[in-house]
Amino acid sequence: MRTAFSALIVFVAAAAVFAAPPSSLPNWNAKVAEAMPLLGHRNWILIVDSAYPLQSSPGVETIETNAGMIDVVQSVLSTINGSIHVRPDIYMDAELPFVPDQDAPGASAYRAQIASVLHGYAVESVLHDKILADIGETGNRFHVLVLKTNLAIPYTSIFIRLDCKYWSADAEKRMRAKMSAAQPPSVR
Repeated sequence: MRTAFSALIVFVAAAAVFAAPPSSLPNWNAKVAEAMPLLGHRNWILIVDSAYPLQSSPGVETIETNAGMIDVVQSVLSTINGSIHVRPDIYMDAELPFVPDQDAPGASAYRAQIASVLHGYAVESVLHDKILADIGETGNRFHVLVLKTNLAIPYTSIFIRLDCKYWSADAEKRMRAKMSAAQPPSVR
């Protein structure tokens, strides 16, 4: 009887383990690595603060990382830099330099940390509402991967538009100029 009872307990415990729902938090690092070969120019990766809104455009995918902003930014940039096909064009909220520590404790420390992480990258400042509108529109045509972090300081999001690594804007301009020169006036 004791053996049957012990076997029943082992069976119930094993069933509970196998029936347990998987973790609701995806492995965001694996998701970025999996998506990278599929992403190309005009796709975006956003690393955002915890209050960033859940967008409803069909191409916008949001993942909760439960990780710190700096760690996620470093990891994503490393993954992008390791790709053969894309490079990052980085945008930040134009409001961030004006966020005071008395209203958002840690804002100055964050600015110093992110400046260090982004040293060597060209960073363009854009008003938050404008970039949100641009992302929403982009999500209607292209994939946008949003990685939410646990940072609770406003206007700290990093917006990365992917561009072609092996074809520069200057190369594109030169090619277009050649095309224009080679076409008859009626085709232009």
